[in-house]
Amino acid sequence: MPWDELVRTVDYHTGGEPFRIVTDPPVALTGGSVADRRVRAMANPDVEQLRRFLCHEPRGHADMYGGFLTPPDDAGADFGVLFWHKDGFSTACGHGTIALGVWAVESGRISAPDDGVTPVTIDVPSGRVAARVHTRGGRVEGAEFVNVPSYAVARDLEISTSRGALTVHVGFGGAIYAHLDVAQLGLTVAPEHLDELTAVGREVKWLLNDHEVARHPSDPRLSGIYGTTIYERLGTTPDGHLHQRNVTVFADGEVDRSPCGSGTCARVAVLAAHGELAPGQTLVHDSIVGSRFLATVEENVPADGREGVVVAVRGTAHRTGEHHFVVDPADDLTPGFVLR
Repeated sequence: MPWDELVRTVDYHTGGEPFRIVTDPPVALTGGSVADRRVRAMANPDVEQLRRFLCHEPRGHADMYGGFLTPPDDAGADFGVLFWHKDGFSTACGHGTIALGVWAVESGRISAPDDGVTPVTIDVPSGRVAARVHTRGGRVEGAEFVNVPSYAVARDLEISTSRGALTVHVGFGGAIYAHLDVAQLGLTVAPEHLDELTAVGREVKWLLNDHEVARHPSDPRLSGIYGTTIYERLGTTPDGHLHQRNVTVFADGEVDRSPCGSGTCARVAVLAAHGELAPGQTLVHDSIVGSRFLATVEENVPADGREGVVVAVRGTAHRTGEHHFVVDPADDLTPGFVLR
């Protein structure tokens, strides 16, 4: 292995989705910006080996997620992060941003009052984002992920799949997502349908990944369909907010246990552009495991030549453990493997 020391991590989950924080990566993450570091990391075998070591079995699993902390792009942010999953490095991660904000306050890296809201500013490959961490009585109650501007890319795009013709929408929320109404499949977003939902989500992603809707208009590093958000309409809540449930299948068949932070932002942008989310209305967004994000439009802004929105997503994150991972030189399964 390219390092000869312990690899220390702090693990959180946000709405059930894991996030493994590597505060001091034992490999060099070079580059002039976080976006540049991501590109270089993907081409660096030492960084790739560390990602596999922490993400793949037996230390991780096919649905593991985490991030390497880096310096920020400039003094305007508190730190930077490279997000990773079983297949590589992503451009954005809302659940990870929420976890990082909570970790930064709980670890004392960022000072916070006993009662109040503390901003934690983070540079990620898609831009500068923030976590607003809420504390009461000296304890963290939750955090909001405030994303880069999100926008609708395409509406009513028909694709031919193994399940017949399906209609999808496409939106950007720091990464590009396809949106598919589960009613077209004759299913619901429920754990008993997970295998079918995963297969469809994976198929839709790869069918669209080389389509023109997957090309980012200003930064080719952000191109590609990152995931498929399969959503179920649940009407409105008693207080009049839009209620939906989703499962987001990202990377190559990885399943988000949370309602997906950046995917929720893309979902809000699509709903707002289609007139389905009224000004002042909240999207109550549930996951396949029953966890919940609350998402609202904070402002309307231009974004990549389109009408965009700044979305804030409220959720909770909790620490699950701290790890000291080691390499046994006799272990011929290092750096790890995945079965999916």
